[in-house]
Amino acid sequence: MKSYTITVNGTAYEVTVEETGSVSAPAAAAPKAAPKAAPKAAPKAAAPAAGAGAVKVTASVPGKVVKVVASAGQAVKSGDNVVILESMKMEIPVVAPQDGTIASIDVAEGASVENGDTLATMN
Repeated sequence: MKSYTITVNGTAYEVTVEETGSVSAPAAAAPKAAPKAAPKAAPKAAAPAAGAGAVKVTASVPGKVVKVVASAGQAVKSGDNVVILESMKMEIPVVAPQDGTIASIDVAEGASVENGDTLATMN
């Protein structure tokens, strides 16, 4: 048996692994080709300059846009819902980070978003 210490998210765990036999590679194994580099992602389109606000409202989790609560031109206070996301069968409100006016809504209901994607901008 071999013992290992594994750290996950800052917590150390002692793990013991039982050896059941040796695993060996074939003697005349053909060399594998180097993996191909992943294709470069297409650059994202820049946010529209006209009407774009200085403050970005971003997704905190990957998910699907269930409801767009605010609309462009609407005054909001810090903590007001802007968009509702669904992630892992939970509805997660995305709120305004500060008082201001919604400059643009950059997503539509039903759209899939990733963590950090811009959902809206504010002034």
